[in-house]
Amino acid sequence: MKEGKRSVAILGSTGSIGTQALDVIRRNPGRFEVELLSANCNAGLLAAQAREFDANNVVICDESRYNELSDLLSGSSSKVFAGTDSLCALAAAKDVDIVIGAMVGFSGLKPTLAALEAGKIVALANKETLVAAGAVVTECAASHDAPILPVDSEHSAIFQCLMAAAGNKVEKLHLTASGGPFRTWPKDRIAAAKASDALKHPNWDMGAKVTIDSATMMNKGFELIEARWLFDMPPEKINVVVHPESVIHSMVEFGDGAVIAQLSCPDMRQPISFALGFPERLETGGKKLDFAKLGGLSFEKPDTERFPCLALAIEAIARGGNIPCALNAANEIAVKAYLEDRIGFYDIPRICEKVISAVDFAAKPGLDGIFATDSAARALAAEMIR
Repeated sequence: MKEGKRSVAILGSTGSIGTQALDVIRRNPGRFEVELLSANCNAGLLAAQAREFDANNVVICDESRYNELSDLLSGSSSKVFAGTDSLCALAAAKDVDIVIGAMVGFSGLKPTLAALEAGKIVALANKETLVAAGAVVTECAASHDAPILPVDSEHSAIFQCLMAAAGNKVEKLHLTASGGPFRTWPKDRIAAAKASDALKHPNWDMGAKVTIDSATMMNKGFELIEARWLFDMPPEKINVVVHPESVIHSMVEFGDGAVIAQLSCPDMRQPISFALGFPERLETGGKKLDFAKLGGLSFEKPDTERFPCLALAIEAIARGGNIPCALNAANEIAVKAYLEDRIGFYDIPRICEKVISAVDFAAKPGLDGIFATDSAARALAAEMIR
């Protein structure tokens, strides 16, 4: 690491979070150096990022794209690797100071654990890691004295609010939800919605998987599970409230009724920069709030009849054990099928509900149990779709 610079590894650099993290780094020259970049299969963008930021190591997880990436980076100083095992080893390397976990889905679990086992600071955007293996991940972080800094806007907001708590006991966490593109749609119209409709999020620019999860409100259910592990908070003390303007990103309530909220324009660069620069705040180039122009802020109770995925997530964390892992696996398979127009919108919660009812329950699964549950749930979901 160059003197005075923080060495960064970005797992999933070609996705929405990864590209915005690189934008934060770009806007703060002299503060960071890029040690590691990775992508699943987008060799073209990965190579362009590696050249711009002079990345020392580059990993393409899809091993069939290794030669393509090697050719694209021919003559550069970047060393090229392929596969998840390489990614795990490089994320844990001594030259890395902070790891941004921005991979999509369950695939982020192994590299995140590798980084935590090496005692790295992990800025976590991959919520599925904590949904599927919350107990395993948090125990790993604690035993290796490895901090987890939240990157999701809602959890970053709670983290920032807790900094002002001065050790006072928290009564409740309030996670805000935009309500997604179907917030005002009647149920029959939602039932007929295609993936192209669900991908039109009103406030946020996210990847396809996260955007569909926002439309079903599974995303908010997963964030509730994530909050349970990040902040060691009982699920019954975590509330979800729909806030269409996406200005208040979450709130912390105390025993005397006082509530502290974190506000900013809907821009993921704010929570990313907060994690990257912590405890300092970095310049993001983002839009600032103009309170005189806001007009008003509104709140609604979530409708679990129109959005049953939220209720399924609440059920999963209440049951505990390996059930959240099974829910995550089934959801990944169902969302992929929906994006490919092979199933309907409400088939997603139907499939998820059947899978978490059918999977063998394990109260305290270890890492092997988590992977076994993930595999079994995926197979069940895929068979239902067929």
